Amino acid sequence: MRRIPATIVTGFLGAGKTSLVRHLIGAAAGYRLAIIVNEFGELGIDRELLLGCGDETCTDEDIVELANGCLCCTVADDFLPTLTRLIERPAPPDHILIETSGLALPKPLVQAFAWPEIRTATTVDGVLTVIDAAALAAGRFADDPAAVAAQRAADPSLDHDNPLEEVFGDQLACADLVILNKTDLVEPAELSRLMAEIAARLRPGVRIITSRDGKVAPDVALGLDAAAEDDLAARPSVHELEGEHDHDDFDSFVVALDPTAEGDGFRERLAATIRAHDILRVKGFVAVAERDRRQIVQAVGDRVQQYFDRPWEPGEVRATRLVVIGKKGLDRAAIMQALGG
Repeated sequence: MRRIPATIVTGFLGAGKTSLVRHLIGAAAGYRLAIIVNEFGELGIDRELLLGCGDETCTDEDIVELANGCLCCTVADDFLPTLTRLIERPAPPDHILIETSGLALPKPLVQAFAWPEIRTATTVDGVLTVIDAAALAAGRFADDPAAVAAQRAADPSLDHDNPLEEVFGDQLACADLVILNKTDLVEPAELSRLMAEIAARLRPGVRIITSRDGKVAPDVALGLDAAAEDDLAARPSVHELEGEHDHDDFDSFVVALDPTAEGDGFRERLAATIRAHDILRVKGFVAVAERDRRQIVQAVGDRVQQYFDRPWEPGEVRATRLVVIGKKGLDRAAIMQALGG
């Protein structure tokens, strides 16, 4: 029996994972894909974005959202039953894409494919690690360990570990292909430096490619035939030594607002709020009073992107809903007030 290939898409908050998956859906030329998406937050933003891709081969039943927790921490409870249901469909998918949350570790998911229940039916075609080039250049999500250690030593108020650089290291160690995304936001010399630094941390044979807006050809991203579940020893994880992957350093909540007037400076207000409260990531939908289309807002740090993706559906509530993600201790009341809530 043919084993269904599965691709694990990993990367930090805002790296461009959903953009990549959405592009692969549209460029797959009739190839039937099933998508498992793992949200970090209370609002199904990523699933909504994927459903809005407009590709007729990607139906509602082909996009499965798992929002009960990080996939790497809930493999047995959520991931394996979901994968089994996809495999056992009368018409199973040609390929499965798994978009992890921005804090997930890829190795526990790869290990799951060695479980007897699914081993004969699926294989990990490859692990794709997506990196936001501009964020990496700014040290936003992949801080230099030595610099972080020095900062901690100089600040007695820091009483918890920052797992970001460890998660980044795990994502690189497990990668079969690294996609350095948003390269249009980085100068050529800086891009060359980043690629050299990343390459020095990769296993032999792992390639780095560059992209904009997550646009990578399916014949590059898929069909790697890595069989990663048979190569676990070559994919070290610092969290294996700890025995547990803790997300307690992070918090998320939803901001719900009334429709906003076009040109009222909401983008500038959002960027200012992000800077004032050191917010890591914002994503969601904005209702613009004068428009019949839903606006998508995505922010990494204070870099805010906006675009209209589709018309509002009949009977759909036209409201602004944003997921805010940051370090533990976010001042929810102040953030909501600053955004107009």
